[in-house]
Amino acid sequence: MRLALAQQSATADRTANLRRAIDAMERAKDSGAELIAFPELVIDSFFPQHQHDATAEGRAEPIPGPTADAIAAKAAELSLVTVFNMYERDESGRRFDSSPLFDADGTLLGVTRMVHITDYACFHEREYYHPGDRGAPVYETRVGRIGVAICYDRHYPEYMRALGVAGAELVVIPQAGALDEWPEGLFEAEVRTAAFQNGYYAALCNRVGKEERLTFAGESFVVDPRGGVVARGKRLADDLVLTDLDLSTCAASPARTLFWRDRRPELYAGWLR
Repeated sequence: MRLALAQQSATADRTANLRRAIDAMERAKDSGAELIAFPELVIDSFFPQHQHDATAEGRAEPIPGPTADAIAAKAAELSLVTVFNMYERDESGRRFDSSPLFDADGTLLGVTRMVHITDYACFHEREYYHPGDRGAPVYETRVGRIGVAICYDRHYPEYMRALGVAGAELVVIPQAGALDEWPEGLFEAEVRTAAFQNGYYAALCNRVGKEERLTFAGESFVVDPRGGVVARGKRLADDLVLTDLDLSTCAASPARTLFWRDRRPELYAGWLR
């Protein structure tokens, strides 16, 4: 299965950003991809870098809704499984950092909502997002079993393990990771460890580009079930990262043949607080 990561920047022009996302889907299909994944907040500038952004609420959309429907239609046209990310507003007015996942026929299989919400300099997310209320779902798609860990959720081993327990063969990570945000190599080491411990592929798709207060690094990457990096995107530049995955290798990973066999889940609930 060929995977494409649409590492791209975003401007204040939401229409142009959506147009570029759809163009990325077309280029991915032309390159033989069967699945495409996008970074966090694909069609928006990264508004959580500001406190009290009065324009943010107006950007939130329902799913289904105008943006989600456009992506669904293109996914169906191209027969392309698609993991998107956008600012969602539900029927009650709550807002979420959300990844709708569309199968190759354009069917909306579900919406993953970011569970862990942070607040620190230039990442004032608690001001804009409600905590996700849908757990850590895994979706049966035409190409395999896919889970999503949205940006900050990847820091939580419990969340990454839950995706493995639910049978994920690939975990997609839409991210907004800034240049030099954490010590060098830490993002990568964290994702490599999760993939190795849980026996799945992990694909982190990062934003890129200079915005008002942040510069996003790019450098998207894909990790195999043994923790090895198999593809990497450009630094500080838009890129379409392509790589071929064999999801059948998950079953032969050390996690699935050893670590999972020897787990003691009957003990763990009593240890966690």
